[in-house]
Amino acid sequence: MAEILLHHHIQGLTPGVQAFADELRGAGHTVHTPDLFEGRTFDSIEEGFAFAQETGFDVLRERGAAAAEDLGPGLVHAGMSFGVTIAQRLAQTDPGAHGALLLHSCLPVSEFGERWPEGVPAQIHGMQGDEFFDEDLPSARELAGSTPVAELFVYPGDAHLFTDSSLAAYDAEASALLLDRVQQFLTTV
Repeated sequence: MAEILLHHHIQGLTPGVQAFADELRGAGHTVHTPDLFEGRTFDSIEEGFAFAQETGFDVLRERGAAAAEDLGPGLVHAGMSFGVTIAQRLAQTDPGAHGALLLHSCLPVSEFGERWPEGVPAQIHGMQGDEFFDEDLPSARELAGSTPVAELFVYPGDAHLFTDSSLAAYDAEASALLLDRVQQFLTTV
């Protein structure tokens, strides 16, 4: 079973993020969900973004890195949207990383190194009509095309945080398919 460090999205550690983590726990995985916003959740992406801007994106990212340091090597680094900025950096720079799950976002690999680390499997998931993921799709395609251990899954629809069951953007069918693919991925790491 895998040990996963899951970083929440810009609306915080919502009940839907916790439910997603619980799904993975139910399959026998250990899932850590640090609360980078210290108990705050937001009703909209814009409100969450304003809070993150006020707090400082670097401060929030350092909170995420500190959570990884407390756990040690052997983690699958996972993130949802904003959380991908932390998870992807850790997956690319942590020599003990066992994998990466990049949900709703993907940054250029060049943000954190010259290339994706050899032998670190990755999955990238997003919706084809999501205005935020559309911006990241070239980076996701580049990552998936750069190594045989990375897979890109694009779902029909236009919701951004479609895996969060506590938000209006939730898509039960797409989320179930994503969870199935993630579970298959986690059996290989």
